[in-house]
Parts: sequence; structure tokens; C-alpha cells
Amino acid sequence: MTHAAQVDAHAVPADDIEESNRTTLSKGMIGVGFLLVVLSYMVNAMDRQVFPPLLPDIRQDYGFSLEQGGLLATNFTLGMALAGLPAGYLLDRFRRKTVLLVSIVIYSLGTMATPLAVGFVDMTVYRVVSGFGEGMQSAAIFAALGAFFAHRRGLAFGIIGVGYSVGVFIAPLIGVRLMSLHGTWHAPFYLFGTAGLLIAAASLFLVKAGLTEHSVEKAVSTRTYEYMPASAYNRNTIALAVHSVVSGVAIYGFLGLYPTYLITSLHYTAEQAALAMSLLGFGGMTAVFGGWLGDRVNQRNLLIGSLLAVSAIAVCIYETHAGVGAQCGFAFLMGAFGLGFIYPNSNSAMQRAVRPEQIGRASGLFVTSYYGTAAFSGLLFAALVDSFGWSRAGLLQVTFLPLVGVVALLFVRPSLFNNADR
Repeated sequence: MTHAAQVDAHAVPADDIEESNRTTLSKGMIGVGFLLVVLSYMVNAMDRQVFPPLLPDIRQDYGFSLEQGGLLATNFTLGMALAGLPAGYLLDRFRRKTVLLVSIVIYSLGTMATPLAVGFVDMTVYRVVSGFGEGMQSAAIFAALGAFFAHRRGLAFGIIGVGYSVGVFIAPLIGVRLMSLHGTWHAPFYLFGTAGLLIAAASLFLVKAGLTEHSVEKAVSTRTYEYMPASAYNRNTIALAVHSVVSGVAIYGFLGLYPTYLITSLHYTAEQAALAMSLLGFGGMTAVFGGWLGDRVNQRNLLIGSLLAVSAIAVCIYETHAGVGAQCGFAFLMGAFGLGFIYPNSNSAMQRAVRPEQIGRASGLFVTSYYGTAAFSGLLFAALVDSFGWSRAGLLQVTFLPLVGVVALLFVRPSLFNNADR
């Protein structure tokens, strides 16, 4: 290409270049591909959340202790954390679609293998393997769609978050129903695992490489990123990783023991506790709005405000001893800020804190930091409850910890994000 041609090419507005790169994909192809990706993430969520409501029957069949059952219910997040950084490495070196398809197959096979376990050890392995595939998929999805929807990244992540929230909401209902119909807890695992394999097969043909392999660098080729740190592990990503660790421990600890708190401390019925949990899922569906907002305001300030809201809501939950109606309202707000605002914006902010070619590593870093300690957050919360009681434990883990995240976010400089106006 001649120098004049290069100059003309660089004179084209970034949005025009982005549109020209997408002309090979029709809106229908983009829509079908995006829908399949969201459905695959919904199945991911269903595989994660079908285990807890079936745990009493699983424990009865195997004779597991309560501690063993609790560890099996959460140790998938350890697999997710272990997958984060390797997935980031793979995403920067191989086709994202390949990583995505392989990850779906891994967690689907791990889910289907769970009923085949003969004891605690091999069931633990199957759960961790399933989580490893789910972590790979999370990194692949957010790297691929974060690049394709570079200018609407928060909104895209919010829509994906809605798919996840739907999976969280329906998995227990379907799982318990299937167990009742078939007389065994095995059926839901086989169904959800098969669904994942079918979606992987459909994605092989219907999710086009133009959707998954889109380059942010092409979409914004008129820009230079010399103002950004050269390393993917810089001040912004480290501060966001600390915030993600804190958020994961606070939010997962809350989610894991919230029904237990309602039943044992506030003496709710199981049905009332389930209603409150469903409101958490509905709150998470505000992720579309939370992601959309993150594209339009200072994302650091939005995260700080959301963490402060979580802290305040935790005080209401653990200190007021509110009635069922008020507690359901608090649960909805916790789902909205914890799942609908913090999760998608933490993820997209991590990608905006690196240069475009490093998005894969940023996605992997987020998965590792968010889920790395989440596997043990329930154990931490339980230990705090044993030592201090529900009220003080809730204040320590769900009120105080988010404030630590606020301090970490104060070190973030949005002016060094790759979408900053310069």
C-alpha cells in the first residue's frame, strides 16, 4: 500500500471502519450467533445452580457430611479460577471460537459425569472440571463479544448477564421437577449436559468467525494507545483485580448462605426463602441497564456507587430483621447492584484497562480474580457466623469488604482506559 493510501485509510472515522468490518455478517447472522452465545451461558449457569437444590438427595445417596456437600456445591468456582489465566493465554493465541466450543464440551461432559461418581473424590474432580470449562467459556465469551461490541461493551455484557440470571432462576425449578418425575437426581445433569453439547454443535455452524474473531484494533484503527501501559498487568488492572476479589468474596458469600440466614435466623419457611432468592435473580436481570449505563458514565464511579449500595443493603438485611416483603425488596436490590451492576461493569472495565490486543488476558484475569476466592467465601462466612453470629458476620463480609473494594477502585484511572476520550 502506498503512503497516500495509508493516509486515506487512517482518515476514515473509527465507526465507519467498524461498520465496514461487519459487512460480511448480516444482522440475522449476528443475531443468531449472539443468541447462541447467550444460550450457552444460560446453560453454563444452569449447570452451576442445579447442584444445590439436589444436594440433600445427593448426600443421602452417598452419605456425604454437610461439610462435604457444602464444598461440592461451591468448588466449581475453583475450577473457574484455575481456568482464567490459561484461558486468557489461549485466547490471545488461538481462535476464540475454538476456545469457546472446547469449553462448552468440557463443562457439559463434566456435568454429565457427575451422576457417575462413585464417591466424594471423583465427584469433586467432575465438579472442578465442569468449573474449569465454565471459566474458559466465560473468558472466551467476554473476550469475543467485548471485541465485537467494542463501543457498546457494557450493554452487550449486560445482555449476557440476563441470560445468566435466567439460568440461575430456572435451573432449580427444572432440576427439582425432573427429579420428581424420574425419581432420581441424575436426570437434570444428563439433560443439561446434553443441552450444552447440542448448543456446541449448533454453534460450530451458526456462530460465525466474524463475530468471535473481530479485532478491536481494526474497529478503532485511527487511535493510538501509546498513552496506555504496555503491560496487561498494570495499575488499573491490578486495582480492578483487587476489587474483583473483594466483590467475589462478598457477593458469593452472601448468595451461598442467604437462604440459610432467612430460615435459621429469621425463621422464614423454605418457600419464603425461595421467593427471596428468586427476587435476587430478578434483580440480576437489571444487568442490561447496568451495562448500558456503564457505557455512558464514568465506570469507576459507577462501580464505587454500586459497592456502597451493596454495603448499605447488607446493613438493612442483617440489622433490621425486616418482614418478608421488605426482605424481598432488599434481595432484589442486592441482585440489581451485586449482579446487575458490579459484575458486567467490573468485567468490561478490566478489558478497557488494557490495549486491544490484550483483551484475552484481561478477560482471564477477571475470571481468576473474581472466582478465585469465591470457592471459599461460604466457608469464610460460616466461620464468621460461628464466631460472631449472623448480624456481625454479615456486617464484616457483606458490608465491610465492599468498602475495601471502594478503596481499591480509588486507584483506577479511567483516563487510561482504551475508550477514553483523548
